[in-house]
Amino acid sequence: MSAVRKAVVVGTLRKSQMKEQLEKGKRLDGRDLLQQRKLSIETGVIEKASGSARVRLGDTEIVAGAKVEMGRPFPDTPDQGLLIVTAEVLPIASAYAEPGPPNEEAIELARVSDRGIRESEMLDFSKLVIKKGEHVYSVFVDVAVLNDDGGLFDAASYAIVSALSTAKRPNATLAEDGSLTVLDETSDLEVKTLPVATTFAKIDGKIVFDPNTEEQSMMDARLTLVTDSEGKFVAGQKGGSGVFTFEEIRELARTSAERGIEIRKAIRDTIENGSQKT
Repeated sequence: MSAVRKAVVVGTLRKSQMKEQLEKGKRLDGRDLLQQRKLSIETGVIEKASGSARVRLGDTEIVAGAKVEMGRPFPDTPDQGLLIVTAEVLPIASAYAEPGPPNEEAIELARVSDRGIRESEMLDFSKLVIKKGEHVYSVFVDVAVLNDDGGLFDAASYAIVSALSTAKRPNATLAEDGSLTVLDETSDLEVKTLPVATTFAKIDGKIVFDPNTEEQSMMDARLTLVTDSEGKFVAGQKGGSGVFTFEEIRELARTSAERGIEIRKAIRDTIENGSQKT
């Protein structure tokens, strides 16, 4: 039997097994439909970064590093600081990942992560201004996927929020002549809320939370919802050609808010006490 044909046969059998388990309210890895994989969060993993965090969600592993520097504002937002989020799926993360410029998956990961921060107003960009039109703080966030077993939107969200929540910004003084002096002192990067992402996948009519790679390969549709610390929905991302009914979205919104409380607690515990596992 050829390798291609063998892969097709194995994939068909696994999908059949998955459907059978889903009908029983279980998944191939033993989880309940709305059960998240084991989550661990660790901060301060990159020594030279202003703030950093490593998140392990099941076998998915992501590192986020934040760097806060002095910069110039964009011409159309002279009274706002800057935020730039980039993401990269490293070649070691998956058998399908390749070296080179960010692919479509990495670009989407960066955009969804950026949107969650902006729309939640996690950072008050007006407070990142030192002198309007001239000097502002620039916040750069780099996300690196070390191992991809699904759930990248969620794992990246937790890593970025943890990194920013522990980040420091350099202090500076502004002279009367407009010159800027950067001091050796630092201050906390003030955050207003903790946005967290929760992702659901629809497979053969059944909906699961925190899909792994195998489940994602067989899903009909995907929905990622982002809530802030007050449980308000601030962003969302739909994927796949399948659809969710209005009633399903209502139920997923409720579940997302509930899971958000649990995840946010884990992030807060990490910020206060160091590494956290759930």
